[in-house]
Amino acid sequence: MSPFDVVASQDEPMDSPKPSGPPPEPQPQPQPEPELPENVKQARAEKELGNASYKRKDFEDAILHYTKALQHDPTDITYYNNLAAVYFEQKAFDECIAQCEKGVEVGRENRADFKMIAKALTRIGNAYKKKKDYRTARTYYEKAMSEHRTPEIRTLLSGVDKLIREEETKSYVNPELAEQEKERGNELFKQGDYATAVKHYTEAIRRNPQDAKLYSNRAACYTKLAAFDLGLKDCERCLELDPKFIKGWIRKGTILQGMQQASKAIAAYQKALEIDPSNAEALQGYRSCRIENASMDGDQDKIRQRAMGDPEVQAILRDPAMRMILEQMQDDPRAVQDHLKNPDIAAKIQKLLSAGLIAIR
Repeated sequence: MSPFDVVASQDEPMDSPKPSGPPPEPQPQPQPEPELPENVKQARAEKELGNASYKRKDFEDAILHYTKALQHDPTDITYYNNLAAVYFEQKAFDECIAQCEKGVEVGRENRADFKMIAKALTRIGNAYKKKKDYRTARTYYEKAMSEHRTPEIRTLLSGVDKLIREEETKSYVNPELAEQEKERGNELFKQGDYATAVKHYTEAIRRNPQDAKLYSNRAACYTKLAAFDLGLKDCERCLELDPKFIKGWIRKGTILQGMQQASKAIAAYQKALEIDPSNAEALQGYRSCRIENASMDGDQDKIRQRAMGDPEVQAILRDPAMRMILEQMQDDPRAVQDHLKNPDIAAKIQKLLSAGLIAIR
């Protein structure tokens, strides 16, 4: 073998693997972003200056820069939205609306992102809301939702719907007409036509929803109709409006008696007697409930059976914390004084006392 042959054999690979597949494709090189037109560059630069002024609350300077941005590029909805935001902050709501409307028009012509159009429509809605034109605000919120549904717009729409309802309620209020409806209800009540009386009291409430006496009157009708749950609800509303209205407490006591909740009725009558200790109706109701309790004649089985029919009592007795407190009170009666300092526990203990399940000596 010649030296040349040896060198050649040494240079030749001994076990060179064969390619298993086609060579990998070359990775595409990122294309450079196209150069922006000069007018677009200038518009964006002015927008950044405007944003800085807006953050500083230098609104006049922000308007100057956003206006220049529009002069450079009048086809971009963004700059109309920016200008509108400044006018909104300045409470120039009509100018804000005008800029947004122009922006929407330009945006549609130039196929702007639907989110930007929704933003402009939402701001129009906000401006009309500030002007207290709630119905027009709702119209624009609905238009915005048709472009881009978001939780924010849905919340704004719900809020303005509530304002419209409140406005309608206020516009319907008329104390004079409420008084007429109440008088008609009173006449029908005296005639025993309780169902029709309810309709007139309901209309009176719609005409004057802040009059506590109207709820009390309707509660009296519900009591006669044995609709105790509705009557109790009216009593609660009556007393929420006027906690010193004694008839509200008396009627609440009467309803609770009808619902076989004597202990709660006693508490209502006691409230009435705090307002007027000599009120005959409250005294009679209170005594009647006491007699009802006494009729149990100390029969603990009857007392327990009646008390356990009360869902509130059941919940208290199922509460592990209350069970522990009751056991502690049984071992050390003086412990009750500490527990009564907690209003929540005090209310539960008072409930069990009224039901006759426990006694404190």
